[in-house]
Amino acid sequence: MQVREQMSRPAIVVSPKTSVADAMKLIQGHHIRRLPVVDGDTLVGIVSERDLLRAMPSPATSLSVWEIPELLNRLLVREVMTRHVVVVHADTPIQEAAQLMVDHKIGGLPVVDDGRVVGVITETDIFRVFVSLCGGIVEQAAEKVATASG
Repeated sequence: MQVREQMSRPAIVVSPKTSVADAMKLIQGHHIRRLPVVDGDTLVGIVSERDLLRAMPSPATSLSVWEIPELLNRLLVREVMTRHVVVVHADTPIQEAAQLMVDHKIGGLPVVDDGRVVGVITETDIFRVFVSLCGGIVEQAAEKVATASG
């Protein structure tokens, strides 16, 4: 099984010039946890929900409720993104993508094809495959038991 069969597509991406506030709205609105950062068609980074939350002021801040949105609109994704991105290709085997996530302790990978971001493969996508495979194994075992006893 290849990454292309399980990845989320199209990838929801942002520019390095996107504000942290706008990136957070995208993440919350699409119920996702990471956004590839592209400059034109070139992948230049990735920003996670965690990166964005770290950039937010603490609830104990002395800033007023009117100052916080202004600061978050001025803070750009390029200032909080990870620049060295681990990627996979659409034809990468799913188990190789899973191993990369384990090795690098990350929850998702941009999928690139001909240098362009075409999707994202996440731990949730990998779990979906795992559950599907386990379900098939359980069904096969139940069929063997039913056939042997009947």
